[in-house]
Amino acid sequence: MQTHIWLRAETKPLEERIALTPNVAKALLDAGFKVTVEESMQSAIDVQQYRAIGCDVAPAHHWKTLDDDGIIILGLKELEEETTPLKHRHIHFAHAYKEQSGWKKVLNRFVSGRGQLFDLEYLVDDNARRVAAFGYWAGFAGAGVALKAFAGRLARQTPMLAPLSSYRNQQAMVDDVGAGFSNLPPPNVLVIGAKGRSGRGAVEFAQKVGAHVTQWDIEETKVGGPFADILSFDVVINCVFVQQALPPFVTTEMLNDNSRQLAIICDVSCDPYGDYNPLPIYEQCTTFDNPLLRLVDGENPLDLVAIDHLPSLLPVESSEDFCQQLLPHLLQLDNLNQGVWQRAHNIFNEKIKQL
Repeated sequence: MQTHIWLRAETKPLEERIALTPNVAKALLDAGFKVTVEESMQSAIDVQQYRAIGCDVAPAHHWKTLDDDGIIILGLKELEEETTPLKHRHIHFAHAYKEQSGWKKVLNRFVSGRGQLFDLEYLVDDNARRVAAFGYWAGFAGAGVALKAFAGRLARQTPMLAPLSSYRNQQAMVDDVGAGFSNLPPPNVLVIGAKGRSGRGAVEFAQKVGAHVTQWDIEETKVGGPFADILSFDVVINCVFVQQALPPFVTTEMLNDNSRQLAIICDVSCDPYGDYNPLPIYEQCTTFDNPLLRLVDGENPLDLVAIDHLPSLLPVESSEDFCQQLLPHLLQLDNLNQGVWQRAHNIFNEKIKQL
């Protein structure tokens, strides 16, 4: 029986990335898969590119009406908050396995519909390393947003950081942010988790615009926080991928120190709703429309960037990179009882036992 992959339209506002780029879709078609792509007003890639290579095209959100529960529904971000039972096999970032807010409601939809979830965050190889991730682009874009905000503060712009929109490519973002520092001293930037994917992206962006970058990783943080040295940097970018509770890197009390130099924090890891957040100084994410959250007011203010889909600022490049990483495993979707898919399904089964 031919395996049918259905690429659904994203519903998260301003999410322009896509879980299946045309070149990867073509590889699946050539391997004998059937591919349907939903129309989308958000996607950075026009649906006509898929039609031209032989994919079927369907209206946005048509997957909800499908009777065939054997179809594999592929997406990126979490589904809309609904209670409708889910009967299909779904692949996407569900943001439920760390017991985030509403996680039981999310998983109960699969239980009630007898559907299955293969969470993209938990597709791992034999060494428990993720096989596909947007991490580099999250760090790259996060550093860009944080530094753009800091330049706005030094220039006394109002607003300090205007609503964000996507860039056509990474060089356009570097040029835009770099222009803000053309007549300003180089900022001092700390990247925490600098050796990981996100950290490498953040370091590379900061260096491209001439910032002085300090890199912390396991050696620098293993003693456990809080870390007073964090207050001596202009910009701090947290890129630590956390899978267990850690002592906080900073506390609200520390941030109220008026002698601090720190002006901008960017939490690329961005998980304020779970118990594993090493920056327990905020309770809500920021957005492209409202990218900054004021943590400390007064003469020495402090602002936070905590956007949970930063790579969508570079939607084409980040999607192409992610999908190429994922392709070898998509080619195994005709047998979900193997490799990364079997491991992901085992995790799903373990989590629903906790409901």
